[in-house]
Amino acid sequence: MKRPSIALAMQSSRTEHVLNVEALDRLGAIGNLLDTVPLERFDDGRARRILAEADVLITGWGSPYLGPDVLGAAPNLRLVAHAAGTVKGIVDEQVFGAGIVVTHAAEANSLPVAEFTMAGIIFAGKQVFRFRDLYVADRNRSRTHLMQRQPIGNYRRTVGIVGASRIGRRVIELLRPFGYRVLLFDPTVDAAGAIGLGAEKVELADLMSCSDIISLHAPSLPSTQHMIGEAELSLMKDGATLINTARGALIDEAALLAALATGRIDAIIDVTDPEVPEAASTFYDLPNVFLTPHIAGAVGLERGRLGEMAVDEIERFAKGQPLLYHVQWRDLAFIA
Repeated sequence: MKRPSIALAMQSSRTEHVLNVEALDRLGAIGNLLDTVPLERFDDGRARRILAEADVLITGWGSPYLGPDVLGAAPNLRLVAHAAGTVKGIVDEQVFGAGIVVTHAAEANSLPVAEFTMAGIIFAGKQVFRFRDLYVADRNRSRTHLMQRQPIGNYRRTVGIVGASRIGRRVIELLRPFGYRVLLFDPTVDAAGAIGLGAEKVELADLMSCSDIISLHAPSLPSTQHMIGEAELSLMKDGATLINTARGALIDEAALLAALATGRIDAIIDVTDPEVPEAASTFYDLPNVFLTPHIAGAVGLERGRLGEMAVDEIERFAKGQPLLYHVQWRDLAFIA
């Protein structure tokens, strides 16, 4: 196989550290890197010149949409390596239909999400945020000493995992060294499969009612929209914590905010629907909400894993070896 010509398409301001010097050097050794400055649009003269030569296209966050017009402009294109998670909204069905191989780096992005979730579980179990707030407010330890006598902490607590996705499975794996009981709700996993992962298969209602901490890892699909609503939230134990690092659409947020306003449950929320809550949203104000701006996935230097995984796949492709993270059109109906 001849050395492939490689092009980049992503938004530079959103993808710093994805392709570092080492990754670019590796690409240069694998093939002909057409330009180290990524394309941020496909409809200008520079893009047309580059696409006309490209055999491989590395995409990332902020990539222009790969639709029929790109197929016409890139007659030699054989591989799209997405140096990020989902390819939904990036790659058109016709790209798959044209026989172009698509691969993604979702596996790399799952690692920091699982790590973030694990930290959230530990902090939730130990009521770290409430300890912090009381200590800062009082400037003494009178109330925090009393809290230490309460039935809190992480020993023998029950964690419920909703969705045996790659992230959900990784979280279960990270939980193994600790003394947690792990429950799993996922209709695609049977009881034996759950045991193999290190969890107990249960129905969603049982998971919601039995868990001290609940973490969502299901894909955002029509069938999972608002899967956590008023009925499910009402089943949660007093003092339980809901963690969402998956997609905001999994939760009926009006119902969640109403439940949180009572102070009965807590939440660690990294994703919302819409992606940025309205300025008046009580997500920003409720003391029992720990809100972060969608940072559980790769940020900063963690993004280097995404580029490394994309380069690894391109190297396999250039050598005629099987890809590890090949995505097909039919997969998009089941993955995030």
